[in-house]
Amino acid sequence: MNFFLTHISEGKCECSLLILPYYFNILLILCEEKAMLYINIHNHTKAKNDELSIENRYNNFEQITKEGRYSIDLHPWYISAFHWKNELRAMQQASRIPSVLAIGECGLDRQCSVSFTLQEEVFAAQVQWANAIGKPLIIHCVRAWDEVLSLLKKEKNSMPVVFHGYTKNAELAQRIIAAGYYLSFGKALQYQQAKSVIASVPADKILLETDDSAFSIDAIYKLAAQALLIDNNSLSLRIQKNAATFFGAAAFNYDN
Repeated sequence: MNFFLTHISEGKCECSLLILPYYFNILLILCEEKAMLYINIHNHTKAKNDELSIENRYNNFEQITKEGRYSIDLHPWYISAFHWKNELRAMQQASRIPSVLAIGECGLDRQCSVSFTLQEEVFAAQVQWANAIGKPLIIHCVRAWDEVLSLLKKEKNSMPVVFHGYTKNAELAQRIIAAGYYLSFGKALQYQQAKSVIASVPADKILLETDDSAFSIDAIYKLAAQALLIDNNSLSLRIQKNAATFFGAAAFNYDN
């Protein structure tokens, strides 16, 4: 049996083959399995075997290791008026570790009890720091879309930005995309509104996540693929490209 596997591209296995049809079908299945890779850009637990996952930490920065992949932040829910500057310094120190890929989820939340003015001050400090060290931002935003977009513009942010756990409408999504930012979708894809919204977003601006939900990342990928009317492999390859652009290709070039 002779065959030459050329490459896997956009969910397809391109080969030069001298092979019986039965073995050809098996080869296609193997190629499909090989192409699948789940990238979970926002998670609160350790990565599972079938995914490349970015674990979020908003405290205990001293526990971050050189292995794994992390995003770190001062989350708006947990800001202390008395301690945040010390916590910011600890976060800044930890963010220099190469396994820390992004700053966030940072942002603004009008539903939490922390002073909104204090949230804005802490968010601005994190945007400034992300730009100083050249790492992208993962945004938490609740009922403060205008303020978040305005602050990013005011701080002259030049780093990639993703709004995580997006659940709002297509009109707001287009405003965010028009600013050059990404949207990350998760468990909301079980609902029709999120399915319609993700279908309206340019393919190169989509990322996927589990956040703290009980959904597995492969379940999120299946929901996204159904909404986008594409096969799972094509979606996997698209998200790989998007994640490499957003975080930097080197973030996914080592085995952790």
